[in-house]
Amino acid sequence: MRSMWFEPLGRELSRIALGTLWFSPDRLSDVTELLDAWVELGGNTIDTAHVYGEGDAERALGQWLRARPDLRERLVIVSKGAHPDGDLVRVTPEAITSDLQDTIERLGGPVDLYLLHRDDPSKPVGPLVEVLDEHRRAGHIRAYGASNWTPERIDEANAYAAAHGLAPFCLSSTQLSLATQNAEQWPGALSATDPATRRWHERTQMPLLAWSAQASGFFTGRYAPDRDADPAIAAVYFSDDNWERLDRARMLAERLKSTANEVALAWLLAQRFPVQALIGPRSVQELRGSVGATELELSDEDVAWLDLEEPGRR
Repeated sequence: MRSMWFEPLGRELSRIALGTLWFSPDRLSDVTELLDAWVELGGNTIDTAHVYGEGDAERALGQWLRARPDLRERLVIVSKGAHPDGDLVRVTPEAITSDLQDTIERLGGPVDLYLLHRDDPSKPVGPLVEVLDEHRRAGHIRAYGASNWTPERIDEANAYAAAHGLAPFCLSSTQLSLATQNAEQWPGALSATDPATRRWHERTQMPLLAWSAQASGFFTGRYAPDRDADPAIAAVYFSDDNWERLDRARMLAERLKSTANEVALAWLLAQRFPVQALIGPRSVQELRGSVGATELELSDEDVAWLDLEEPGRR
């Protein structure tokens, strides 16, 4: 599996990151099989969060890590905290510290890359950057960034960091896939689909950890315009433009002797800024059906054509 250099950690990251949303100690055998296959295929980045499964995702990952201590230095563990609790917004230094302490206990050690899971624009960025940098200097985390923050808020946080001699946010995690979203998938969950956000990433070269990189399986053949689907998925991804993108991914996949799903992931990885595609397979078969995307080479023309960027189309 191909990788990319990530300067804040001084190491290579696999171009695809493995998500853990469904992980649980109750499914530890399935979790173990998937994680073992992930490492065997050359993956090294694993994404989790304090809130996933009310902590079960981190607990299951922690059990696997404890059983394989020789692997820990080869891996990059990403976790996230300060997610809302119902109507309670928790983007505060106190919530960050509390969530991070839970995460370290569950995982059995420090976190390589820690992200704030949501934002609260009413809160000043200074105390948030300061508490994150305190945890970095204490060795609890090695670097930090933001999930579902706007470019403007990240710029504000990094201006504060620069003015006060603190480490900056080094990564943004928002949704991006070849299939564009019609609406937010969850409250406060942001997408990098809009041209302004993508231009910001190109200008700053801020790495993007793109969640829902596979658009909830849109390119796997699971959905069709004349087939019933989960209403929530249909509301987010079903559109005439996305069906056209799916058709084009299939046509290009036939020429490349690949799959539409891998072509869609390859489109994401071909952006003009550093991107990791975050995927959430539930089986080794699904995992193997994605990692080939890192080996596909798309031309600039392929990338534009897949995204319907042609005269008269938009």
